[in-house]
Amino acid sequence: MDPLLKLLRQDASLTPLQMSALLGRTEAEVRTQLQQWSDTGVLLGYRAVLNEEKLGREMVRAVIEVRITPERGGGFDKLAERISRYDEVRSCHLMSGGYDLLVEVEGGSLREVATFVSEKLSTLQGVLSTATHFVLRAYKEQGVMMKRETADERLAVTP
Repeated sequence: MDPLLKLLRQDASLTPLQMSALLGRTEAEVRTQLQQWSDTGVLLGYRAVLNEEKLGREMVRAVIEVRITPERGGGFDKLAERISRYDEVRSCHLMSGGYDLLVEVEGGSLREVATFVSEKLSTLQGVLSTATHFVLRAYKEQGVMMKRETADERLAVTP
C-alpha cells in the first residue's frame, strides 16, 4: 500500500504539509497525489471516528443479515444500491455464506431501527428475510480502539 494512503488511514486530519514532512515528499507532490485520488474516485472522503458514549448521544446501531433474490440484469447490485440509499444505512456489503447482504443501520432508538427493518427494509421486493443484531458496545471502530474510562479494577484490601 502506498505510504500516503497508509498515513491517511491512520490520521486523515494531517495537513498536506505535515504528510509531506512525515513521508519525505514535497507538499506539492502530496497535494497532486491527493487530488488525483479524489478525481479518480480512490479517495471518497474523510471521516472522524467518534466515541458516541462520550458525547452522551443515545444512538442505536444494528447489523442486519439480509437474504435477497438477485434481479434479472442487475444481480444483487440494484437492490443493494437501493438499500444503501436509505438515510438509516451506514454501510451495506455483499457477503458470502448464509446471507447475501450485511447492512449496518443507525437510529435514535430500538423502535426506530425496528421500524426501519419492518416497514422499509423487509417490505422491499426481492428481500427474502432479515436477521437483526443490535450492537451493545464498540471496542474498536474503523481500526481505532475505543478508549474507555476505567476505574481501578483491583479490589480494595481491608483488614
